[in-house]
Amino acid sequence: MGSLELTIRDVNTKQEIKHAGLYELTAGFRSPYAASIAAMTIGIGLLFCVPMITKDIIDGFVPIETGGYTFQAPDWIESITTALGLAETTFRKLATAGSLVIGITACAGIFQYLKGRWAAQASEAIVRRLRNSLHAHLAALPTRFFDKSETGDLVQRCTSDVETVRVFLASQVVEIGRSILLVACVTPVLFSMSTQLAWVTLSLLPLLVFYSTFFFSKLIFIFTEVDEAEGRLTTVLQENLTGIRVVRSFGRREFEEQKFGVANDEHRDKTYRLMRLLAGFWSFSDVICMSQGALVLFFGCWWTLSGDITLGTMVAFTMYSAYVIWPVRQMGRTLVEAGKARVSLGRLREVLSTPREDASDKLMSDPPRALMGSISVQNLNFSYGRPPREGRAKGVAVHQVLTDVSFQLEAGQTLALLGPPGSGKSTLIQLLLRLYNYDGSAEEEDTEHGSGSIQLDGHELSELPRELVREQIGVVLQNPFLYARTIEQNLRVGYPTSGADELRAATEAAAIHDSIEGFELGYETMLGERGVTLSGGQKQRVAIARALLKTAPILVLDDALSAVDSETERLILGALSERRGKQTTILIAHRLSCVTHADLILVFDDGRIVERGSHAELLSHKGAYARLWAIQNAYHDDLAALDVTDPSGPPTEVQA
Repeated sequence: MGSLELTIRDVNTKQEIKHAGLYELTAGFRSPYAASIAAMTIGIGLLFCVPMITKDIIDGFVPIETGGYTFQAPDWIESITTALGLAETTFRKLATAGSLVIGITACAGIFQYLKGRWAAQASEAIVRRLRNSLHAHLAALPTRFFDKSETGDLVQRCTSDVETVRVFLASQVVEIGRSILLVACVTPVLFSMSTQLAWVTLSLLPLLVFYSTFFFSKLIFIFTEVDEAEGRLTTVLQENLTGIRVVRSFGRREFEEQKFGVANDEHRDKTYRLMRLLAGFWSFSDVICMSQGALVLFFGCWWTLSGDITLGTMVAFTMYSAYVIWPVRQMGRTLVEAGKARVSLGRLREVLSTPREDASDKLMSDPPRALMGSISVQNLNFSYGRPPREGRAKGVAVHQVLTDVSFQLEAGQTLALLGPPGSGKSTLIQLLLRLYNYDGSAEEEDTEHGSGSIQLDGHELSELPRELVREQIGVVLQNPFLYARTIEQNLRVGYPTSGADELRAATEAAAIHDSIEGFELGYETMLGERGVTLSGGQKQRVAIARALLKTAPILVLDDALSAVDSETERLILGALSERRGKQTTILIAHRLSCVTHADLILVFDDGRIVERGSHAELLSHKGAYARLWAIQNAYHDDLAALDVTDPSGPPTEVQA
């Protein structure tokens, strides 16, 4: 376990703790573990007394010539009965010894309870910190990490793998100390009573230890396979539940059932293989333990009959051997749990060792507290995947997305971006949000690469804190995400302290207020996961209202009106025009009716700007924009001539 290195950030103290193993993982919570070990030590010490009491009591029975036995109580029994003022009868003496055994056992049980309680307190606190650190670290990881990660697998790591670590810390860590302490304490006692029987008692112990260690080394690989198979199973389940409407719409239920069945069969087969090996381990270890007990019983009885040891010594050896051999057998279970914990920690390490998105940032020493909203882009190039160079492996796939993009936008102006899908419009927005690095600061071999300059209010974007940049931008992405909360809670995500009047103004501007009031619970209506209880247009309008409520100096609408009808589009654009000059606005759209009022229109094709200008200027150029304008106008003229109302509002998408 010592080869693992984790860095845990305590979200409460903001302290980072580097972990090289389980010992370091317990940093800050070792006192409860120490108390647990102390309670365990006391409990073991008390239990050690029981075989000695049993030995003295049995050896106190002396045969008499007339048949039967007489009881000669040990001196310590005589002292206790005298101190208690009890009549010195055989019954009272035996009752005293029996009561003492019960009392000692009860006290040992109390300390065993304290051991488990304090160990649980420590393990739960450690795992709580680990969970918080995982969540905080995932939230700070770069976008490219999630581009290549499966959600189900990440959920598996944050739940099942963390739970495996918790189980190991809660029970098995202390059990390791218990087993070592029992062997270390019992061995001298055994040799003090009978050297020859002590060797018999411990004879099979090395075999059990060797077998457990060998078995542990074989299980690590299998545990990894089972964990990964469970992650794939979770991923399939998560995808099916999230996309259940798509599955039903395309009649793919049987296909998805078969897909889940394949993943389930794989998990079953690997788990079965693991269980089969575990069954072999437990059966073989049971044979060793029972053989050990049989050896002690045989040689103990033989040497008792020959007079080498007393009957009480033989019985005490039998009890002490159980103290030794069964805890060592449990070391096998401990090793099994240790193997699981090692695999789980390794999987958690893969996440925690991934650099956060701000790891390579070189920020200005005194960044501004707020921005006005001017944007300058100069000679911007961007690709997914780095181009090969000397010293780097060939064959890295490179997807050039933006090429030599330049434009200037003053604060309060409106910019419109047009172009076919995949032409680089959304990527430009993602760079503006600092979701990807455009300055070549990323260190991964297969990640993004870019060059050029993006400036906000004259400040280089890569030198501004990401949180500051994102606070200054209200954004509605192509696929708006809504939480499974009330509508009001969704609206307040960007501006939680907004008042009721501000909330209503934003929803009215987004033309969604009347729809919300039409719901039975109004703004308190609970939305389903990802907002599935709303229509596509309603989701877009709620997302627009959320962005407007934020009142950021920059507003980005990434194809945010694609699912609304023409009348609703007109209302929203009218509300946006009233904000003209107050917010820098960037519109990505396919319907030209959305962008005619823009101060600057950029037409993209294959990552390049092929046309730029105002609506009137672009019409006069007779280029791609003018052709698209003519096509869309002809579409609406045809509908008007046929007296047909477009049921969905927007025309069929026509690519520039």
